[in-house]
Amino acid sequence: MDSKAFIKALDQIVKEKNISADVVFEAMTLALQTAYKKNFDSKTNVRVDINRETGEIKVFSYLVVVPEIDEGSETTDAEGNIVDVPPEINIDAQILLEDAQKIDPNAQVGDTIEKEVTPKDFGRVAAGTAKQVVMQKIREAEKESIIAEFSDKAYEIMLGLVAMEDQKNYYIDLGRTRGILPKSEIIPGETIKMGSSIRVYITKVESGTKGPVIMCSRKHYGFVKRLFESFIPELQDGSVVLYAVARDAGNRSKVALYSTNERIDAIGACIGEKGSRIAGILKELNGNFTKTNEKDNVGEKIDLVLYDEDPNKFIANALSPAKNVIVNITDPVKKEALAIVTDDNLSLAIGKKGSNIRLASKLTKYKLEIKTLSQINQEGNKD
Repeated sequence: MDSKAFIKALDQIVKEKNISADVVFEAMTLALQTAYKKNFDSKTNVRVDINRETGEIKVFSYLVVVPEIDEGSETTDAEGNIVDVPPEINIDAQILLEDAQKIDPNAQVGDTIEKEVTPKDFGRVAAGTAKQVVMQKIREAEKESIIAEFSDKAYEIMLGLVAMEDQKNYYIDLGRTRGILPKSEIIPGETIKMGSSIRVYITKVESGTKGPVIMCSRKHYGFVKRLFESFIPELQDGSVVLYAVARDAGNRSKVALYSTNERIDAIGACIGEKGSRIAGILKELNGNFTKTNEKDNVGEKIDLVLYDEDPNKFIANALSPAKNVIVNITDPVKKEALAIVTDDNLSLAIGKKGSNIRLASKLTKYKLEIKTLSQINQEGNKD
């Protein structure tokens, strides 16, 4: 490739990849200086000049005019070891004033005397170096571009394709890059199929040594939050507000909501006509589960909870499906509360393996204790 063709190709790449031409030429200049010193055993300082119009490359060695040669000196470090102090200017790039004036009678201290030293076969070295520099800058520019594109996708849901799998992760094709979905971050019990479309929640976007790192999850409580915001128009326009989400992925989620419009029922808006809206969310959460028979009760359930500023009412609502719950805030500073239920509501309030009370505690941010009316009466009789 001749010089003009190279410049034309470089300009095209710069435009297509949205890379700064200044950055590319600066990098090429430094790389060519290094290549010259390496390939032609140069100890003197050199300067590379690239003509951006013609692509012509010239190499100049230069000497700085000094009153006396500075060979550096010796000193000691903190531990008393002798170390060399290099000269301020490379010793091979210094020339005495009297010698410089033999070349240029008008030379003064501080001036630079240059001489073109472009080797005949430097074009071959330059072409290889230029290719490496351009490819490196393309990779860096694409990496930065992807980081910029995905930086505002953190904590959002994206749709991708399951492209690859290894022992620990699934790799999700998100367009210009792939996201990493650790197998520890899928919904427990679900089956992920290669080539299938999948929604993932972006938990982290950062720059890695080999490129952008996009971490994904389907287990994060934010996944449920964003699903609701995607499926429920009232959450998008602000007439319904999602206050909080507590999640036990694969088992149950509790979602606290309230309405800013007295005409709109927050829970009804999320359920939709004949359950049409909540069905779409449940399908996304449970669509990848494999049932062995129709009686299998697998998949994640959702409790819609009405948020209330009164913590007593909010806690009672959060303990649904338990009914007729009486709440007593025992320590408002430590956020501790006692929930009193009837005997037949105790198992509902606690939930399977304590899941209901645990999620209610997460949702309300109160440490909850549950007792039955019978227990309260017995304790009262003892007193």
